[in-house]
Amino acid sequence: MNVAASGTALKRLRRSARLIVLAPGPRVLMFRYDIPGRDPFWVTAGGECEPGESFEQAARRELFEETGITAEPGEQIARTTPEFVTPEGEPVRADERYFIVRVDSPDIDTSRQTDLEQAWMNEHRWFALDELDDWHEALYPETLRSLIEEHTA
Repeated sequence: MNVAASGTALKRLRRSARLIVLAPGPRVLMFRYDIPGRDPFWVTAGGECEPGESFEQAARRELFEETGITAEPGEQIARTTPEFVTPEGEPVRADERYFIVRVDSPDIDTSRQTDLEQAWMNEHRWFALDELDDWHEALYPETLRSLIEEHTA
């Protein structure tokens, strides 16, 4: 583990691509994570870049693996740098890049998800934008509605 001069552990940088998948309405696709010992939360599709993979390449791969959708992610629309604990329990510093993908059909195929994703991502749903404001479980990114509204005007 990396240790800074002060003796604090440095968190690994986790590069990831996140996809804001929009269907007419607009409605946005979210996946519910249900990890033992943690409160359930919802996130957009996406995940960690593989070694040597660009954010755009990861966006295309993750989109297909998690949703069965083959599409170009378009240009990066946002970047966040949160710190969090991964589902596997590792504290990380994230570099998350966001892309918007528009689809005509709400059909999702989750059969290509990894075993861990299938264990933890036990539900997906299309949220209307109004539902993002006061959903009873955590939604990430917390600025999702404003990101969508800013980039779909």
